[in-house]
Amino acid sequence: MLSIYYSTLILEFNKTSFMIISLTTIFFSSFLLALSGALMPGPLLTVTISETVHRGVRTGPLMIFGHGLLELFLVIGLAAGLAPLLKLPLVFILISTIGGAILLMMAISMLRSLPSMKLITEASNERKKNLVFTGALLSLINPFWLLWWATIGLGYILQTLEYGFIGVGVFFIGHILADLSWYALVSFGIARGKHFFNDTHYKILIGSCGSFLLFFSVWFFYNGINTFIQVKSTLL
Repeated sequence: MLSIYYSTLILEFNKTSFMIISLTTIFFSSFLLALSGALMPGPLLTVTISETVHRGVRTGPLMIFGHGLLELFLVIGLAAGLAPLLKLPLVFILISTIGGAILLMMAISMLRSLPSMKLITEASNERKKNLVFTGALLSLINPFWLLWWATIGLGYILQTLEYGFIGVGVFFIGHILADLSWYALVSFGIARGKHFFNDTHYKILIGSCGSFLLFFSVWFFYNGINTFIQVKSTLL
């Protein structure tokens, strides 16, 4: 009787140990995978850099808070079976077109206001922007963000579902902490260094960000049009 008890105890201990090791692996692999994506330049990082100059160190965390809320809803949707919808070419084309148009407007606004931009006045004029909403919007209009979640992200979610909602939760925490760590570091570095900025430096930074947004706008349009042509050719 005692041997059965100890055997059961050892079995439960092995199960618990395996669960802890598996969840730890999920966390760190999710963190590293997300960090590799966060390090790549994109609209979200570009706007975070431009906003940090006059919004301070809180910019990165607030942008990622909005980004993370959107990703949380998306993860729930993917786990519920939303992936096939996101993989549709029509969705990619629509998001590419709408995203390209929004980025184009943002880029034009930045570049047109360059001659009159001043670091001090911009600090007082831009506080009305909602950074949480901006972080969510810039993620939503990025077709490659949706595509990543509908493919790579979905594959990860399906694997972590083996460990229930705890596994999915650990995956999401690792993912969002990677984004938060990088964007907080970027905002901190720029905020600490802005004391060395003058109006000329500020205009160069905003001009560079505007140019990057213009590039991403063209890139989105190109991929949307290219996908449309491919879909049209398969239907003929």
